[in-house]
Amino acid sequence: MKYGRIIASLLLASTLSTAYASNNAQKVTVSKVNSDYAKTKYPVVFVHGMAGFIRAGDVLGLDYWYQILPDLARNGANTWATRVSPFNSTEVRGEQLAQQVEEILAITGSQKVNLIGHSHGGPTSRYVAGIMPMQIASVTAVGSPQKGSPVANVILSIEGTPLQGPLVSVVNLFSKAIVWAQGLNPKELPHDALAGGKSLTIEGSALFNSKFPMGVGTTACGEGAYQEKGIQFYSFTGNTAVTNLLDLDSALLGTSLLINAGRDNDGLVSRCSAKFGKTIRDDYRWNHLDEVNQILGLRAIFAPDPVQVYREHTNRLKLQGL
Repeated sequence: MKYGRIIASLLLASTLSTAYASNNAQKVTVSKVNSDYAKTKYPVVFVHGMAGFIRAGDVLGLDYWYQILPDLARNGANTWATRVSPFNSTEVRGEQLAQQVEEILAITGSQKVNLIGHSHGGPTSRYVAGIMPMQIASVTAVGSPQKGSPVANVILSIEGTPLQGPLVSVVNLFSKAIVWAQGLNPKELPHDALAGGKSLTIEGSALFNSKFPMGVGTTACGEGAYQEKGIQFYSFTGNTAVTNLLDLDSALLGTSLLINAGRDNDGLVSRCSAKFGKTIRDDYRWNHLDEVNQILGLRAIFAPDPVQVYREHTNRLKLQGL
C-alpha cells in the first residue's frame, strides 16, 4: 500500500509536469521524403506572425503554415516551426525566437539557420539576425510590415480612451486562447497587446529600423541591401485584399481601405512596407492570409499556389548554398 501511494504520487507529479506541451521549436517530420529539391545546407526555421501558432489544437487541427511545411519536408528540407508570443513586442518575440534558434542549432549540429517570417514574424526574425548574425544564413520576410501599417496606428488610436481597457482585455484573452489551444502554458509565452500593436505602427517600426536596419530600404518603396554581415535577405508579398468571396478572410477589405485608399496592399500591409532585401515578387494575387495558404488553402482563381512558392523559394536558398 505504501509503495502504491508512492507510485501514484509519482504518476500524478508526472502528469502535472507535462500538462502543457513544450514551448520549444517543432521539427516537421514526414513518412517519406520524395526528393532533395528543397534540401538546403542549413535548417529552415519558420516564424509566425501576430496571433500566430504552430497548430491550433488537435481537435481543430489547423496549421498556421497550412500544408507548406510538410511539403518542404517531403522535398528534403530540414524544416522547423517556432512558437513565440501571439501578441507582444518585436523584442520580446525576438528573444523567444533566439532561444529556439539556439536549441535548433544544438539539436541539428548546424552552424546557421534560414529564417522565414510571416507578418510580425519578419521583424521578429530581423531582431534575431541583428543580435546573432553569425548564426543566421538568410532572412525571408513574407507580407511583413517593415515600415509599419496604418492599420496598427488606427487601432492604437484608442490608447488613452475608454475603449482601451476593454479592447486590450479582449485581445489578451484571445492571445491566451491561442496559446492554450496549442496545449502550451500561457505564462511561458507572455502577452501584451499594446506592446505588440505599438511595434507595428509606423512610428514603432521606424524606431525598430533605426536599431536593426539590415535589409530595410532607405527610400519609401525601395529594396534594401541584399546581403549584410553574410546574411542574405529576401521578401515577397501579396497585394490584393479580397481574393475569394467564399473565404472568411474577405473581411480584410475593411482594413485594406486604411492603406493607400485600398490600393497595393494585402489587407494589412502595403506593398511598399513589405519590401525587404531582394524582392522576389510584390504582386502576388494574395491577401495577408493567403500568404500562408489560409484559410484552408482558399485563394483566387489562377493565383499562384503558396505551397509551390515556398518550395521554389527554399530551392532558391539551396542554390545559393544556404
